[in-house]
Amino acid sequence: MTYINDPREPQEEIVERTPTRIRVVRIVNAVVHAVCWIFALVLIIHILLVFGEANPGNGFAQLIDQWSRGVSLGLRNLFTPDGPKLRTLLNDGLAALLWLIIGGVVTDLVSRIGLPGPKRVWYRRTLS
Repeated sequence: MTYINDPREPQEEIVERTPTRIRVVRIVNAVVHAVCWIFALVLIIHILLVFGEANPGNGFAQLIDQWSRGVSLGLRNLFTPDGPKLRTLLNDGLAALLWLIIGGVVTDLVSRIGLPGPKRVWYRRTLS
C-alpha cells in the first residue's frame, strides 16, 4: 500500500531559479529608487523648514539648505514670486517631483534593458 505523502518516496517540488541578471537589475533599481526618494525628501524637508521659519543659523537647517541646493536640479530660481515661502515651495517642490519622475523613468529603463522578456527558468528537484 502506497500513501500519497509516503516519507520513503522521493518528493518533488518546482523551484524558480532567479538568474543573476534579474538580481542585479533589482539591486540597481532599488538603489536608484532610494537615491531619488532621498533627494526628494531633502527638498521636502527644506520646504517644511522654510514654511516653519526655522533658524537659518541652526546647523541642521544649514545642512538641509546646502544639500537641497545641490539636488535642486538648477531650479532654485526658476520661479521668482515675492515671498520666500512661495518661491521655495514652487522651485523645490518642482525639483522634488522631478526627482520622483526621474527615479521612475530610470528604473523602468533599467528593467526594460536589463530584462529582455518574461523568460523564467524552472527546474525540478528531488526532495529526500
